[in-house]
Amino acid sequence: MTERAPDSLAVLSVAEMAAADEAAIATGIAGFALMERAGRAVADAVARRGRPGERVLVLCGPGKNGGDGFVAASLLARRGFAITLALAGERGRLSGDAAEAAAGWQGPIIAIQDAWPQDHAIIIDALFGAGLNRALDGALAALVERVNASGRPVIAVDVPSGVSGDSGLAIGPAIRADETVTFFRLKPGHLLHPGKALCGVVTLADIGITPEMVFGPGKPAAATFSNEPPLWQAHLPQHAAQTHKYRRGAVAVAAGGITGVGAPRLAARAALRIGAGLATIICRPEALAAHAARGPDALMQVAAADNVAFVAALAARKLAALLAGPALGLDATAKGIVMAALRSDVPLVLDADALTLLASRPALLAEFIVRRAAPTVLTPHEGEFQRLFGDQSPYSPGQSRLVRARAAAAATGAVIVLKGADSVIAAPDGRAAINATGSAALATAGSGDVLGGGVAGLLAQGMPGFEAACAAVWLHGKAGEALGFGLIADDLPEALPGALRQVHG
Repeated sequence: MTERAPDSLAVLSVAEMAAADEAAIATGIAGFALMERAGRAVADAVARRGRPGERVLVLCGPGKNGGDGFVAASLLARRGFAITLALAGERGRLSGDAAEAAAGWQGPIIAIQDAWPQDHAIIIDALFGAGLNRALDGALAALVERVNASGRPVIAVDVPSGVSGDSGLAIGPAIRADETVTFFRLKPGHLLHPGKALCGVVTLADIGITPEMVFGPGKPAAATFSNEPPLWQAHLPQHAAQTHKYRRGAVAVAAGGITGVGAPRLAARAALRIGAGLATIICRPEALAAHAARGPDALMQVAAADNVAFVAALAARKLAALLAGPALGLDATAKGIVMAALRSDVPLVLDADALTLLASRPALLAEFIVRRAAPTVLTPHEGEFQRLFGDQSPYSPGQSRLVRARAAAAATGAVIVLKGADSVIAAPDGRAAINATGSAALATAGSGDVLGGGVAGLLAQGMPGFEAACAAVWLHGKAGEALGFGLIADDLPEALPGALRQVHG
């Protein structure tokens, strides 16, 4: 049975957050009380940035998001801020809690086309919440352009208007916020680009919904998480004093010929630096001398001319994990090695050339993976993902990266690491995690090879597939953050021990 992940890391879809609201209301909390607390959190965010007397523009929409804005406007007015409130629609058409919030506003209301953001010190975006599923147009689109061009700090309520809370995608004009105030738990749109960039700093406010209300007995467990150490820390390898290199796990990296010496070495070194006890490169005979000459001495190398020799090399190495793909090649020999790797009985990571060799054949991949007793992890970047799975629904780039990674994991039976600035890790059982570590400095040749080696190194030490992938992605991102711009992929393995110390203490 899958171990229950920490509810504190749960990331809720728009529908799940609506259910959380209903669960809180079912315990006796009034819906308007939740709105009042949300509006207060927004007002507090404005007060941290501004001073009484400053002009604040509050942009309210026709739903609950707008109701939060009305509450914030009333509170800020009482605190001495000069409020201009603009409403999208007619006050008389508001209903429910939003109408009650509007009734508490004592000041004037202007139409959105009359709102001029540049005349104000701070802007509150309470137009539309996370559930918006259409592009903003007309006067709303023009308003978004004025807000973004104003240069004034923007506080968004829940998500910036125009951003999908489920996908992070903006299907039309979207507010660019400096801070986003959201409630109880994050949504995918706070972590997935472009939403992540449009949100600015995300503040998670307590409005009185407790984990027991949402995740208590008899309620469904969360399936999507923010990728943080509590999600996988309990599975990190703990080696006793009497351990030896094979107990720490032996990793093999399937390599190609003389033109691709660097990538497999990066991967093998990452496997060692993340804790594996032994790493061996299995390469073509013509590349053996090049590998042996380059060092480091901690890396082993052995030659295999074809897939038969490759299988024999696997059997002789007491392997605990295998990585195939980095600079493997795209010829018939490489394809034979990939198929042999899929027939092996050790945890397997497939990346780079291995994914290209399997392009557009997810059904074949699934056929082999279902026979494997050991976990399989695929680590495609966007281009490799499209080559492997195509661009039709549910794999279309127009879909959320979360949806796409989950669909791929379900179709293949593998753990999928859809790499990027917002890497998504998805398991066949439906669990998924969205990563937030790393920086643009990691967009450098060989970075993905290091990640693949890191996953293999953790698998070799006995971590389950999903947890190993999540941990490796987080650690890889932390290593990149520590090194900063100017890093090259060769630096990353050396930074992994420092990242591990942040988790191990």
